[in-house]
Amino acid sequence: MDLEKRVDLIYGVGEEVINLAELRELLQTKDRPVAYDGFEPSGIAHLPVGVFRPILLKDMLAAGVDFKLFIADWHGWINNKMGGDLEAIRSVGKYFLEVWKAAGVDMDKVEVIWASDVVADPDYWKKVIAIARQTTLKRMARCLTIMGRKEGELQETSQYFYPAMQCADIFEMGVDICQLGMGQRKINMLARELGPKLGHWKPVCVHHHMLMGLDGPVNASGLDDDTALDVEISSKMSKSNPDSCIYVHDSDEAIRAKLKKAYCPAGDPGNPIMDYAKHIVFRLHDTFVIKRPAKFGGDIEVPSYPELESMFEAGAVHPLDLKNGVADVLIEFITPIREHFEKNPSARKLYEVVKTQEITR
Repeated sequence: MDLEKRVDLIYGVGEEVINLAELRELLQTKDRPVAYDGFEPSGIAHLPVGVFRPILLKDMLAAGVDFKLFIADWHGWINNKMGGDLEAIRSVGKYFLEVWKAAGVDMDKVEVIWASDVVADPDYWKKVIAIARQTTLKRMARCLTIMGRKEGELQETSQYFYPAMQCADIFEMGVDICQLGMGQRKINMLARELGPKLGHWKPVCVHHHMLMGLDGPVNASGLDDDTALDVEISSKMSKSNPDSCIYVHDSDEAIRAKLKKAYCPAGDPGNPIMDYAKHIVFRLHDTFVIKRPAKFGGDIEVPSYPELESMFEAGAVHPLDLKNGVADVLIEFITPIREHFEKNPSARKLYEVVKTQEITR
């Protein structure tokens, strides 16, 4: 694959890439750069984890990177996920791996790394302390919002270790490309700032979009200084809110019912259904077929997201038809995942364990 095709694949994954020139130089000088994404194991897999991430990962792997999936069990422990039960968090991590396998991720092409293994290395903690020594308490407090919580919500001393640990993870794993969600950019920017000062390097950042919850956009809630980004983070789909979330175990009927109730005002593309069309449907298919009864004009085939947006704004696509079309595509992708857990005894056992756990924000 030529250089520009590789650049285009990786650049297309990000809503923000910092920066294109560095990405191109990296691919020119390193045949197989290392990229990673990290996950706190925290409950039943939903659209962002079980559908969106496998789609993005496919493009990253196609671009010829060595990809590391980081299971941040210790980070989830610090963040009080699953009630702060580390063993329960590890069970969820194993369940996540089954989800990605069922979603079509070739697990032979990725390296799975557990935080609980990384923290056993004394050199890792040297990196953590070195980063903390270069960071003011105020800067560290501002970074705490990567945990999905506002600064005033954090009360435990352990939570102040989290940003330094996540920053150290990058250098401990030899990461060239940080391919995380927009909500994690504060740490990645800290890594770019401190890397050269500490004898490391400046990682390229490929920040992917955060899918909107079914309730639609919400007001900024103090998770970022940039208002637009704050709204995106605040509006993201959360697995702890079942009414605003689609899970990979939802039945076809449940998916259709949830989408039918979702926020989707006619003519306004700033809604979750259009969000899924843009970031999921058009990544899976070259065109989007929306099925309609003949009395309402019959099926329509939309060639691109910009065309869909124009048609929706003009009233040529009704919200209900849009919802039905997006539901068709989501069901197409989710069905094999759901069936994997229904038919595979070991996977089903993990799912049953996860279902018994308290899902915490």
